[in-house]
Amino acid sequence: MSIFHERRDELEKYEFMMGTARGRLAVSLDVLTDALVLIGQHGVYCVSNRNPSKPALDLETVLGEINNAKELIQSVMEDLRREREAAV
Repeated sequence: MSIFHERRDELEKYEFMMGTARGRLAVSLDVLTDALVLIGQHGVYCVSNRNPSKPALDLETVLGEINNAKELIQSVMEDLRREREAAV
């Protein structure tokens, strides 16, 4: 199923509040946050053999990349907000 159908209500809400581009980016952040939560839960059971207090290396890499993606999305949202405020 398409993300546009799965998260229709959320997309409508954020697109109305923030505009189409920023609204979709906000929902993207929510999706990535949900993925982080799921990976975090999975990480409880898949720990590193070398350091049991850390998740397995593959999970650690995925967590890092999702956080990097969130950071990029947040920077784009901030740039769009600044552009909108400058135009007003």
